[in-house]
Amino acid sequence: QVQLVESGGGLVQAGGPLRLSCALPGRTFATYAMGWFRQAPGKEREFVAAVSRGGATTDYADSVKGPFTLSRDDAKNTVLLQMNSLKPEDTAVYYCAADQHWYALVSGAGVTYWGKGALVTVSS
Repeated sequence: QVQLVESGGGLVQAGGPLRLSCALPGRTFATYAMGWFRQAPGKEREFVAAVSRGGATTDYADSVKGPFTLSRDDAKNTVLLQMNSLKPEDTAVYYCAADQHWYALVSGAGVTYWGKGALVTVSS
């Protein structure tokens, strides 16, 4: 059973940065598109960002374009979500996701692997 391992969540003041990482142990990391979703209290889970196999393509939700940057390091089997200029409305549980098919990943409907979630709290 493949498990995604997330780290980096925590409490940060508004305007500050935070970085989330997600690891997919094993030798098949490079064959997966990777992404992040988030779920705020009382809201539906929503797409945040995704990066394709090889890293040539990235996609971001409009609400995070600019302040958030997603990158991948295939040598370390890891993706990094750098979040800058955080706002209280960015408070949510952030979930890492992996799928070998791009559209399944960005839609969130057919994701193969999910992480357990990392809580990000932005104080005002």
